Amino acid sequence: MSEVADSNRGASVAADRDALQAYGFDASRLARVREAIASDIEQGRCHGVAMRVARRGTTVLDLCEGYADHAARTRLRPDSVFASMSVAKQFTNVLALSLVERGLLKLHAPVAEVIPEFGTLGKERVNLYHLLTHTSGVLSAVPNVPPEVLTNIDAMVNYACGLPLESQPGERVNYSLLLGHSIIAAMCLRVGGRGLRYADMLREELFEPLRMSDTSLGPRADLVERLCPVRVAYENMPSLTPKEAVEGVGALIAAPGCEIPGGGCMTTIDDVQRFAEMLRQGGELDGARVLSPAMIEFCARNHTGDMRNVFFDTTCGMRNWMTYPAAIGVGFFVRGDGTLPGHHFSALHSPNAFGGFGAGCNGFSIDPQRDLTIAFLSTGLMEDSRHLERMSTLATLVLAAITN
Repeated sequence: MSEVADSNRGASVAADRDALQAYGFDASRLARVREAIASDIEQGRCHGVAMRVARRGTTVLDLCEGYADHAARTRLRPDSVFASMSVAKQFTNVLALSLVERGLLKLHAPVAEVIPEFGTLGKERVNLYHLLTHTSGVLSAVPNVPPEVLTNIDAMVNYACGLPLESQPGERVNYSLLLGHSIIAAMCLRVGGRGLRYADMLREELFEPLRMSDTSLGPRADLVERLCPVRVAYENMPSLTPKEAVEGVGALIAAPGCEIPGGGCMTTIDDVQRFAEMLRQGGELDGARVLSPAMIEFCARNHTGDMRNVFFDTTCGMRNWMTYPAAIGVGFFVRGDGTLPGHHFSALHSPNAFGGFGAGCNGFSIDPQRDLTIAFLSTGLMEDSRHLERMSTLATLVLAAITN
């Protein structure tokens, strides 16, 4: 079997057909993934893609195609830095779950036990579990506040304290784009922050132990130099989030002092793969344990049952899709059962597959049954429903290439 060592990724790379076959892949079928991505870029549906597929910790597909900056015709590189969008939520979720394992946070205790001023206007019963499953009832949309509030965790919590709920805790799933995770970050800081800024807490508690050396919350000079601009690739197309809002939030992450836990990280394909591999290996990577296998098993179940995600009602209407279960675990999306429209996962994923996904451009998934991870980052954001279809299609191509 031919493999190439790759010390940066912490795993070898299957380098030829024999090696791919040893990891259970049909090389000609796996090649369809590259063809699909090349077609998307050629047709202008997106601008560039970095993608990694690994099985049992060995990379079997490593793609870097298209443009970092389409307007400037700057090519994408393996070390290009991307705006994480909502994949940042999973970083904050994992940090919060690690604090639960240390006894510093409790899933079912009211947020107000940690942030007393939050317990007003009907929010008294909202807890961390509600926030992690998007069933808290806090504001779903991007808050209509100035940038200096949106990028400041304390200011966002103060804003949240003055708002009523959109629904009762546990009553429905309504994906909170940004506000929910500013509250989670504030909880982490209050019980374990030791006076640090949240960006530094994430770095010390998560990124450094996992050797995610090219990931930060907010700007870091060396990363800003390689950062791909946030641009949408679609025109004249209805979208849940207006083009101006997407590109505006994307621009904020490079602003000095910016802390947007729900979407403001910078990262690379190497680091997203490392994060996904940690989850696949039961919470540990290269000797650094972040979570226990028991916690991951608990979180990777469907905790929202048959409830739909109200956030996607507009999308289902626009695309003539039937509504479908939200399938949200504790801090992750999960595959669950059935064949579902507009889903992040492939119909071929195992029911216990789980992962995280960001607006129009990125995502990662773990299929524990097949020891499979997929990490995906792109430039030129697609409209959200098309992005969901793309992630599902690419995962289907990967899974259909597995023969044993």
